[in-house]
Amino acid sequence: MKPQIAVVGSVNMDMVFKTPRMPVPGETLMGHSFHQVHGGKGANQAVAAARMGAKVHFVANVGDDLNGQSCVQALVQDGIDVQHVRVMAGSATGVAGILLDDAGENCIVLTTGANALMSTADIDKAGNTIAEAKLLLCQLETPLATVMHAIACARRANVKVVLNPAPAQVLADELLCQVDFLVVNETEAALLSGVAVVDVVTAERAAAALLARGAKVILLTLGALGMWVATPANAYFLAAFEVEVLDTTAAGDTFVGSFAVAMAEGRDVRAACMFAQSAAALAVTKLGAQTSIPYREAVERQLLQLQKQ
Repeated sequence: MKPQIAVVGSVNMDMVFKTPRMPVPGETLMGHSFHQVHGGKGANQAVAAARMGAKVHFVANVGDDLNGQSCVQALVQDGIDVQHVRVMAGSATGVAGILLDDAGENCIVLTTGANALMSTADIDKAGNTIAEAKLLLCQLETPLATVMHAIACARRANVKVVLNPAPAQVLADELLCQVDFLVVNETEAALLSGVAVVDVVTAERAAAALLARGAKVILLTLGALGMWVATPANAYFLAAFEVEVLDTTAAGDTFVGSFAVAMAEGRDVRAACMFAQSAAALAVTKLGAQTSIPYREAVERQLLQLQKQ
């Protein structure tokens, strides 16, 4: 049986500009190419979870425009249940403008559109779906009050919660203590812990501070370096997979969605992180958001090759 995962989050259309480097203020820079790709942190993580083998129920809002129609159609093609994806009349679907340079780094400008209109009423309509899930996955591209309401709904039903607090913003201890798995990058960890994360040593300090704030397990991703994992019982570093980076867009989302599936299937935290790291490593070798998210067969094949080394 496929594990059921509920995802509450955003839907965006990504406008990707491939550039030789990042422009400076006031500069007009000739780009290499342009691509339009389905994205949004919520949708990306839902797609990752679906491609890793979960039955995904997605709660989201889109506008009544062509971008919204295209994004929902893509979700359906990945087998995602979209009965709780609401079309907002008179609103635009979220859009992200992404600059991607030759080094594989990106800068993103986001307009939230219909994502900003997701309400607690939307969560209530999906309440039974969330309560029946093995795990709830949330991010912060939708209103914080709505995310908090979804997490409270999950907690009442004893559903495990994964929170990826991105984009980074200040969060109360009352929210963090309801989170079973907090997945943060260096920027998010620094904001929430007060510790500037620049290496493994500072990652350890930041993760300890986040545990003290109430989150039960901390997964602090460090890009090409790897990640720091902290639980109440132990803490350890996991090195990243070595791959040739083309585009880091959606690598974090791929990690989060894949980790959620592995945990929902009953793996321990270390094994789930290894599985998710394998998925994220494959994602950075391809261009775009959802276009870069791998399928389970490729992830397991890479893990098997690593074990043989």
